[in-house]
Amino acid sequence: MTAPVFMRGDGVTLHPTEAADADFAARLVNDPRVRHGLSIAVPKRAEEEREFRVESDDDVVTFVVRAVDDPAAAEPVAGGDEDDRVGVVDLVNVDQQFGNAEIGYFFDPDAWGNGYATAAVERVVEYAFSERRLHKVYARVFAFNEGSARVLEKVGFEREGVLREDAYMHGDYVDTYRYGLLESEW
Repeated sequence: MTAPVFMRGDGVTLHPTEAADADFAARLVNDPRVRHGLSIAVPKRAEEEREFRVESDDDVVTFVVRAVDDPAAAEPVAGGDEDDRVGVVDLVNVDQQFGNAEIGYFFDPDAWGNGYATAAVERVVEYAFSERRLHKVYARVFAFNEGSARVLEKVGFEREGVLREDAYMHGDYVDTYRYGLLESEW
């Protein structure tokens, strides 16, 4: 069963993550093509994803992203079956006192290149600023993950700095780029 539409973007709808979405999220993070750009080095079980996505505290907000034929329509592609899920977007480390949060996302490789990530990230950023009253949204991207960096730059994020040789990935130490977007730049 599909959770109700919480937000709409260009070609996507965003839904609260439900327990039934845990298998989908675990399948994605365990896919070598997806995991390649993430900081996940161990296999994830659906139960772990369910705990993170459904049972987390207020400092984590998670959404399942579904592709839609018509962004104004309430129903996802194919009438809302499970096959229309294309990714997830999270706001983590939501800090109301400091007014910031980190955005993270990953998408099914079969959905790459369709603009879903850009549309979903853009909509979650809007939500962070307008509904959560945050001042800044930031992200971390490994230097080799050009696709993810492009998504952030299209949405308006600025690269704020480089954490040199910050992570050991795929047999080598790699830099991590820190991106940020202020509400006033939105």
